Amino acid sequence: MLTAAVAFALTAAGLAVAGLRAHRRRFRSATRWFAVALLPAGLYLTGLFPLARTIAHALGDWAAGVVLDPRVWTGIVLLAVSAGLLLTTRWVGRRSVSESESRPAAAGPAPARPAVPGTPARPPAGAGATGAPDAAGPGRPAKGGKRDDGLGGDFADIEEILRRRGI
Repeated sequence: MLTAAVAFALTAAGLAVAGLRAHRRRFRSATRWFAVALLPAGLYLTGLFPLARTIAHALGDWAAGVVLDPRVWTGIVLLAVSAGLLLTTRWVGRRSVSESESRPAAAGPAPARPAVPGTPARPPAGAGATGAPDAAGPGRPAKGGKRDDGLGGDFADIEEILRRRGI
């Protein structure tokens, strides 16, 4: 019975604070207070207070056992070693991936993949077939004529205007 009185008293106090907040036109804060105020009554009516008491008692017994029982300390050490091994393997895996990306591949550059599935692959802008930048520089056609940028010449006039303006 005392639990019910405390739960409903907390709910009433929270509702009073929510009402004051709403009176001051702080509606977001009032809504938060209202939501928190409903928790004690909801926990009591669903019967979760006795469950919380049981969980707290079990955790207290476990904590007392941790201090005195060497078997529990062995379990804690095993959990720490397991977590350390998992974190270390993850760190080494990420490190090896980053090192392999920074080193050039022995077999040559990877083939260019299309940005959208179903479109033909093309080399990056400003790169020739070998992956090296063109002699004329990026955005300029190679000495042999027009470059194949995959646009089919649709934007040739726009490219010319931008080139004249230095963009």
